[in-house]
Amino acid sequence: MKLPAAWEQALVAGWWRPHCTGWHRALLPPAWLYGVAIALRKLALRKNLLAPGRRAPVPVVVVGNLVLGGAGKTPTVMALVQALQAAGRKPGVVSRGYGRRGDEVCEVTPQAQGAQVGDEPLLIRRRTGVPVWVGRDRAAAVRALLQAQPQVDLIVCDDGLQHLALQRDAQVIVFDERGAGNGQLLPAGPLREPLPAAVPARTLVLYNAPAASTPLPGALVQRQLAGAVALAEWWAGAAPTLAALQALRGCPVLAAAGLAHPARFFNMLRAAGLQITELPLPDHHDYTTLPWPPTTADVLVTEKDAVKIAPGRLGGTRVWVVPLDFQLPEGFVANLLVQCSTPCG
Repeated sequence: MKLPAAWEQALVAGWWRPHCTGWHRALLPPAWLYGVAIALRKLALRKNLLAPGRRAPVPVVVVGNLVLGGAGKTPTVMALVQALQAAGRKPGVVSRGYGRRGDEVCEVTPQAQGAQVGDEPLLIRRRTGVPVWVGRDRAAAVRALLQAQPQVDLIVCDDGLQHLALQRDAQVIVFDERGAGNGQLLPAGPLREPLPAAVPARTLVLYNAPAASTPLPGALVQRQLAGAVALAEWWAGAAPTLAALQALRGCPVLAAAGLAHPARFFNMLRAAGLQITELPLPDHHDYTTLPWPPTTADVLVTEKDAVKIAPGRLGGTRVWVVPLDFQLPEGFVANLLVQCSTPCG
């Protein structure tokens, strides 16, 4: 059942308070039941009562969140893929493709539409150039990718920490500055599974934040705006420049973001000296119609938004794409590859 927008906003806002308060306490019983279901599923796997996930012929690294909503997973996937390429590996990416029409396994091409393959897989394909396949059955997506691209020697799974049908050799759990919120499971809190007391085996924790936001030890990423580039030039493959972003200082611009946590994007723009009007949009907003008045002069968007906006639709509005530059900590990829080379068991 879909909640009214105001109720949904109040529910989500309560998740990120330090403690479970107010009417969120009434949601604790279903959260406890959800926790019991998770525990029983894990027990069944340990006792071999459920079939184990399928193992791929190459190492699989899963990048995901313990919380519902964005914590920087997609920028982490792109940065990780690029770092793996720099280390001499030939990675590919699989994803469910959230928000797309259909669940079938298919390849993500640069010419694909976000509605067909999902906005995040399309962005990953365009930014990294590596093979990307989507499908509800991630194991089937891995098989299809490796059959089409046999040179791939490592799979990065975009999301899927709770998807156990595909075995993983290592996993990366991403948190942002909100951490685990009120620490409760859905629907009383944002957690998809309980926050562990210690970092699980074959797991690295990464904080897309200035400091660690949970008790789990982990590494910090460095994030900054890479600059700006006109939408048509971005579609043509042009790189952003800081000069283009700085040229917008002193001009009133509208900033639109269809993200789970758009405030992070808006705050970074203001920190860069821009005078913005905020236009927060629902996560994975489809841009079927442009959400700003046709008289708007300049609009700033994220890459996740840009993949759903064709340059020919803009009229007189200038749309600027502002990518995020994500720097993984030194030694992070080397540590991850050690995890992948260690036999499971």
